[in-house]
Amino acid sequence: MLAPLKMVSIVRKSLDWLGAHGGFTMLLVLLIVVGGTWGFIMLADEVIEGDTQHFDERAILALRDPSNPAKLRGPSWLAEAGRDITGLGGVLVLALVTAAVIGYLLIEEKFYSAVFVLCATSGGLLLSTALKWLIDRPRPSVVPHSAYVYTTSFPSGHSMMSATVYLTLGSLLMRFAPNRRLKIYYLAIAIMLTFLVGVSRVYMGVHYPTDVLAGWTAGLVWALICWLVARALQIHGAVEKDTEGVLKKSP
Repeated sequence: MLAPLKMVSIVRKSLDWLGAHGGFTMLLVLLIVVGGTWGFIMLADEVIEGDTQHFDERAILALRDPSNPAKLRGPSWLAEAGRDITGLGGVLVLALVTAAVIGYLLIEEKFYSAVFVLCATSGGLLLSTALKWLIDRPRPSVVPHSAYVYTTSFPSGHSMMSATVYLTLGSLLMRFAPNRRLKIYYLAIAIMLTFLVGVSRVYMGVHYPTDVLAGWTAGLVWALICWLVARALQIHGAVEKDTEGVLKKSP
């Protein structure tokens, strides 16, 4: 009889601890990380075996003029907008955005937040490069490319890095937000930018849809892993939240 009571006590204390430390949110995030990682592996396996190739090529061709595959569907301004939007996921643009945010955090003496942003973005770039090298999928060849490319196709680096950077910076801005509506606004902007960059890569003919989906998935998983690490450091006292909700080191 004592054993079941002891188990109930342990479960109750565990649930109390999770509630006190925001553990339910951490558990949900961990489940998303596991599910996202599994989904990425399954998608990569399908791509490597060539099972998605027919769908990918049809999707790209659907965005081109049937009589002239070099011409994008839609008005001329849409093609120009596509090139502008795809630039928002480029390495240089993301590096400038990240540097500007890090500069702001350093001026505000939020040194550990700056280190967190730097590690999250640079780690995401290294992971994206490694995944491209391992899978080594050729770029789409069924249509001419409307943007310059110099790496392999899977996963989409623009999609992955925009998810990593914009979601990480969005979550950081949410810490400064004084009310819930502003928090939702920051998150919505981060998601919208990530979505538009990914769609533009398919529209430009430089990525297959599965490349973009894999990039979104990997970027989301990496951003959430960074969040979990930061949260774990807070719980164990290595870093904590100050009065504005920004990471800083414990004394």
